[in-house]
Amino acid sequence: MTPLRHITLALFIAMSWLLASPTHASVANAPAANLEIALVTYGPGETYWERFGHDALQVRDTVSGESVNFNYGEFDFDQENFFLNFARGRMNYMMGAAFSDIDESYYIETGRSITRQRLALTTAQAGALRDFLLWNLRPENRHYGYDYYIDNCATRVRDALNRALGGALKAQLAARPGGMTYRQQTLRLMSNQPALMLVLDLGLGPYADHPLTLWQESFIPMVFQRAVENVRIGDGKGGWQPLVSDSRIVSANRLDTPPASAPDLRGPLALAGLAIAALMLLARRFWPTGFTLLGMLYALAAGFVGWVLLVLWTLTAHHSAWANANLLLFNPLAWLLLPSLWRARRGITPSRFIDGVIAMQLLATIVAVVLHLLPGVVQQNQPWLLFALPIWLMLAWRLRRPV
Repeated sequence: MTPLRHITLALFIAMSWLLASPTHASVANAPAANLEIALVTYGPGETYWERFGHDALQVRDTVSGESVNFNYGEFDFDQENFFLNFARGRMNYMMGAAFSDIDESYYIETGRSITRQRLALTTAQAGALRDFLLWNLRPENRHYGYDYYIDNCATRVRDALNRALGGALKAQLAARPGGMTYRQQTLRLMSNQPALMLVLDLGLGPYADHPLTLWQESFIPMVFQRAVENVRIGDGKGGWQPLVSDSRIVSANRLDTPPASAPDLRGPLALAGLAIAALMLLARRFWPTGFTLLGMLYALAAGFVGWVLLVLWTLTAHHSAWANANLLLFNPLAWLLLPSLWRARRGITPSRFIDGVIAMQLLATIVAVVLHLLPGVVQQNQPWLLFALPIWLMLAWRLRRPV
């Protein structure tokens, strides 16, 4: 996805096409036989919304030389209630278009790679794709409800191309397994921003851990770029030919390249959990006030995370965050421990009610572990289990009511 940069130009282009005289040579009115279609893929950028890359369909009139890039996934921070709608999972994104050299200049300037793959479409397919893109660019058609995984810039380009190919693209890619899950791709691409990566991993539910087909995994532009290299289509003469007839790098990448696989968070989070638990244990013995401060800080954070996870599940359209098992580890019950943690600095033991709250939290943690061990597709939240378990065990031990 990309911030809105081309809306004025896109509308100008659209109106120009609608009002152009038949004698004006352009992509809009060129004969289908003169059209050349290419898939243009832009590598990841440095800003968090650029980490997943971007792509576009390029339509070029080989006679006039006019070339236009059609792309999806544009958004506008100034849009009314943008951040509120974003939080609710109701994101209004747009299709855009720009002359190819103008569109690609931004990515060249920012150091992002550009790869252009010329597609071997028939005359009828190229004309149908051009007509669909022009229709989709109209003001009444250009807006759509964005979804990170199933309806983003890459899936819209993929679907438009599949439409022109009569479903041949989906038939081939859906029959092949993907290489990673939604979670793994997310962590891999966000690994250069560790804090945001951890927040996303914490907030993703079991939806993000289902195995994907190559069709589904093509929500990543770079995955789709590689996938189309192995697609074959009819050549119009009863035979078969590669979909990609030519591929070249227009501009090389000058930024850090994302790792090939997702980072393993189990070790770092397990060590972090053990370190916090050990620090609390030492503080409880040698600095009771420090234990209180650490315990209250953890309880506040756990309760806050729990409320956020609960809201994401029950009050938003972020379906990738629904039914999150981390809610068993971090939940609003933690805030009930705050008074007891405050009194602990004076050695006051908690009430039987707090004993019950601690028991409920330990039970919830055990349930989270059991859910993780069940056969089949389960949420891959092992790093957070390893983080939270030693801390909750330590707090339960130090806050338990003497028998």
